[in-house]
Amino acid sequence: MPVIHILPAAPYESLDEYLAAGGGAGLIAARALSADSVIDEISASGLRGRGGAGFPTGTKWRAVASRSSPLLHTSVVVNAAEGEPGTFKDRTILRTTPYAVIEGALIAAWAVDAKSIVIATKASFSAELERLRLALAEVVAAGWCADVTVTIIEGPAEYLFGEETAMMEVIDGRPPFPRIAPPYRHGVVEVVSSQAEADSGSGQAAGVQMAELDGQSNSPPVLVNNVETMANVAAILAHGAGVFREVGTPESPGSVVCTITGAVQRPGVVEVPMGTLLCDLIDLVGGVSAGHSVSAVLVGVSSAIVRADQLGTPLSYESMAAIGSGLGSAGFIVIGDDLEPISVAAGVAHFLAIESCGQCTHCKQDGADIAQLLDTLASGSGRQLDLDTVKARLGTVADGARCGLAAQQQAVVGSLLGAFTDEIEAFLAPGTSRAEPYFIAALVDIDGQGALLDATFAGKQPDWTHDAVDSGKTPVDRFIDHRSDASWVSAAE
Repeated sequence: MPVIHILPAAPYESLDEYLAAGGGAGLIAARALSADSVIDEISASGLRGRGGAGFPTGTKWRAVASRSSPLLHTSVVVNAAEGEPGTFKDRTILRTTPYAVIEGALIAAWAVDAKSIVIATKASFSAELERLRLALAEVVAAGWCADVTVTIIEGPAEYLFGEETAMMEVIDGRPPFPRIAPPYRHGVVEVVSSQAEADSGSGQAAGVQMAELDGQSNSPPVLVNNVETMANVAAILAHGAGVFREVGTPESPGSVVCTITGAVQRPGVVEVPMGTLLCDLIDLVGGVSAGHSVSAVLVGVSSAIVRADQLGTPLSYESMAAIGSGLGSAGFIVIGDDLEPISVAAGVAHFLAIESCGQCTHCKQDGADIAQLLDTLASGSGRQLDLDTVKARLGTVADGARCGLAAQQQAVVGSLLGAFTDEIEAFLAPGTSRAEPYFIAALVDIDGQGALLDATFAGKQPDWTHDAVDSGKTPVDRFIDHRSDASWVSAAE
């Protein structure tokens, strides 16, 4: 294990246990420094956001700090709305060391002069919510939050809740529909000049006024980092940027908490140094399921697949990008050689089509067409024309998209079709067997014996209901009257 690591050998059951293990030292060190010096230390560490994009954390903090509003305080948001298929690392961190996450968020608040912290998670994460509430109560009692208000927000189960601009909408009491303006420019507090402006259909999420491009908007920016990123912050300030860089690679320093599921012996969550080979990561969970070999590896549903001949790729942002994929949230679903590639593509396309919110017409409609056509192809009743149509829709599905979901259709489905051209053509030949779409859904829990997927997703409709019949409306259409309060939440359940 690296010198600095996130996951403890055993869960911390109390703040006293966390303090005995060295916890709290990062916050003490940070508050002895100026805000600029704290940001300098984070920048020197090379920490990159562990939420998926891998953006340099220090650069993000400096951008937020430089865009402070003269009227309203900056906020810090911890993105704890983990929902990427195949990923369970943030929930593991919250279950084992919630104190490190809170400590990191408090350090971030010091660095960007924030007076409020929001930890945004899903209402369905009952175990994590219990741990967070108990940990927060202890931290408050210990005096850590004297000048900062920390609030826990419970949000919906939707995949898009984890998209940071959609998360800002939820915090404002609206559905998780992504905005155009990024949070570092325009944050939690929204300013709307009139209801007519909100209803204008101006290409923004409901009730959102765009931030000024020069950063002089009256609405303050917000710093959003995910759970794993925040947990790293505390250790960096406690031990120093140099110690953090002792493991990993020059461009991707530190460790990474990975989730491995699918066709493996023991699905689980493992922390390894950045730069560990993907094949070695799979070996850490006992290797591939008996009697099978790896056909491909899904990086959640966020990036192009990793082919079997690419398993020697190091787990770093630069190496994964070099093979045309990405590290994402380090959730790896191992696909065995017993699965038809067309069924995997159909499963991915279905998940993304269901979770599309409908703000962008191509994303919802073309995404639905892709999913339906791939389902038809997997059933054995499709034709070459259907496959050609899928490829055409992949070319248009991301047109005008305001978030990355549609581009994920292109990346994941497109890479599956490209990597397994021969296998798919053979499958489409007359007389071949049928295949069910591979079930893709968020994880509910994971242990050494197996990974439990969200079975309720099988009944989720494109309108985000679980009704027997889809209404034909997009989620945006359904929730158009619930933009300024939280009543949409009960309407969606």
